Amino acid sequence: MTTRVLLSSSSVFPEPTAAAFEMAATLGYDGVEVMVWTDAVSQDAGALRGLARHYGVPVLSVHSPCLLVTQRVWSSDPWERLRRSAVLAETLGAPTVVVHPPFTWQREYARSFVDGVATLGDDHPGIRFAVENMFPVRMAGRAFVPYTPGWNPTDTGYPAYTLDVSHCAASHSDALELADKMGAGLAHVHLGDGTGEGRDEHLVPGRGTQPCAELLTSLAGRGFTGSVAVEVSTRRARSRADRESDLRAALEFARQHLAAPTRVDAR
Repeated sequence: MTTRVLLSSSSVFPEPTAAAFEMAATLGYDGVEVMVWTDAVSQDAGALRGLARHYGVPVLSVHSPCLLVTQRVWSSDPWERLRRSAVLAETLGAPTVVVHPPFTWQREYARSFVDGVATLGDDHPGIRFAVENMFPVRMAGRAFVPYTPGWNPTDTGYPAYTLDVSHCAASHSDALELADKMGAGLAHVHLGDGTGEGRDEHLVPGRGTQPCAELLTSLAGRGFTGSVAVEVSTRRARSRADRESDLRAALEFARQHLAAPTRVDAR
């Protein structure tokens, strides 16, 4: 099976969600990952279905609104946000919902997170709730982890994971080793690069120091059946043409290395 390469709608920010569909179609991406955020279109199944139909680009993953800036999207209740993400994914035919570990201040949510994710999986059997690896936050020379029980979801264990390469750079962790730990649970990849400076950079793959190429070439040998979503920052692009140039480069990088698989004996 050919691994599909998606364009995360976060990659076109500050342009709106609709622009992600237009650029995905123009550049030849296989689909879109919708980042549910304050843009009303990102929350609206009817609007998203219309965009997918108009541009001929399906929604193949949904990123639940679990960022700091999306804590009030749909509801202040994180379980309601995650449930509505699953309903949105089902409505659009997307098999994956990406979710972050709970923040440390979400104590009640954190206490029930493992069991709650399992229950949602039972309630929505066609959806994989892929818990994403995060990273410590560094400020004023100090680091703290704003997630419970930590930034690395494999320490807890979940049925499915999202591996974010840029987050690996920010946490000073090895993406290939983390993929090994995720094992058969590796359901989704966020492709972006980083330099290991301790912050989340989301560079175009190949422009940082992370093993982006090695990870992509290893996916077939890992039995990977999910999608790779390009999640890069283009907010500093000076024009639409510059933004499209970066997103074209990311797509070409992904396809080049996905087409050159290597055998991996994943642990």
